[in-house]
Amino acid sequence: MLNYPLQIGKLQRQLPLIDLNSELKIASFVILGDAELTREAARLLAPHLPTEFDAIVTMESKGIPLAHELALLTRHPRYFVIRKGVKAYMHNPYVTTVQAITTSEPQQLVLDGADALALKAGAQLLKECGATVITQAAILAEGDAVNRKDITYLKPLPLFNNKGEAL
Repeated sequence: MLNYPLQIGKLQRQLPLIDLNSELKIASFVILGDAELTREAARLLAPHLPTEFDAIVTMESKGIPLAHELALLTRHPRYFVIRKGVKAYMHNPYVTTVQAITTSEPQQLVLDGADALALKAGAQLLKECGATVITQAAILAEGDAVNRKDITYLKPLPLFNNKGEAL
């Protein structure tokens, strides 16, 4: 199996290259269960975040450990998780549908109504003050995401052709 070597701070990982389709491979990066890498990435990302912000929001599920570590480092007592399905405990959930690069079928994204109200109230207050989302942060920017100006990230992650060569 082909691998992509990834260095995050003092840590190195070998990411397996996975077929996305007959022409394209991606390096599989999963921080779930890798507490050491998650902590190191959060430690390196935190200084790049604004010094003042109201909330950390993440997507289920890969971003949860990073959001947790960033919340601790930035002294935010809570973070919000956008889920991929409605859960029984949710009250008046907000739902939308997206198409991700790693899935063949559209996926639902869901935010608990109580969390949505908190975020909406915060967003409304920020809007009234003339403020907006300050930054989006990620450990890696994959493919064309490296060209985006609205993302703070630690490293680029290339896409690969079917031979495993970086594009």
